[in-house]
Amino acid sequence: MNISGILVQTKPENVESLVVAIKQNNCCEYHLHDEKGRIVVTIEGENTEEEINKLKYLKTLENVIAADMMYAYSEDELEKIRGELDANNDLPTWLNDPDAKIEDIKYNGDLTKKML
Repeated sequence: MNISGILVQTKPENVESLVVAIKQNNCCEYHLHDEKGRIVVTIEGENTEEEINKLKYLKTLENVIAADMMYAYSEDELEKIRGELDANNDLPTWLNDPDAKIEDIKYNGDLTKKML
């Protein structure tokens, strides 16, 4: 399951009518808007393609100036990355040390290429 936060922009004078149109469709969930014409919604989909199609639909609504993805979460991608991390033996051992002290951590700008 994927979920994404979308910021929809319209002119201030069109915000109320666009909020009504958004609430009447089944492609997203309305959350809030402001007097400047910014509207926050979320879309869900079984995959990225479904989400993109819903975002494209939002862009076709009358008076939409822009609709852009601000945040995206993909459960499948998260599980894949977790599996890769679990299988990777190159992680520093102190990452799993419950007694590690933050002041002992040295950041070198790129944790992927350095063993600390």
